[in-house]
Amino acid sequence: MSEKSADNCIFCKIAKGEIPSHKVYEGENFLAFLDINPQSPGHTLVIPKKHYRWVWDVSADRKISPNIADYFELVHKIANAQRKAFGVEMIISRIVGEEVPHAHVWLVPDPKILADKKDFEGNAKKIRDCLE
Repeated sequence: MSEKSADNCIFCKIAKGEIPSHKVYEGENFLAFLDINPQSPGHTLVIPKKHYRWVWDVSADRKISPNIADYFELVHKIANAQRKAFGVEMIISRIVGEEVPHAHVWLVPDPKILADKKDFEGNAKKIRDCLE
């Protein structure tokens, strides 16, 4: 991936703090934040902070950081926090990557939740409070 592509990437700008977001989790290698156009309350995007075009470009080698195992351990942790936060069983997960050319996983709590999907601060806090 060219450096120019990463410079123009909206998710790279969010990871660098150049564009504000409603963070659910932030660590050294990964960031999870609420989607600005949520399909349901708590719709979260999980990204590596380093620019990768596709999720499958993240290394499988556990000696390399970030790696795909750590990535999906975080996805698992956030999905379980969403289940607890919103009292649902179903979390829809999607790995497509067509709309933004940066590796990302969508985690969408059951769309039948009766809550305000635009309550970004409240929904982010609910998830953060349930992270273990």
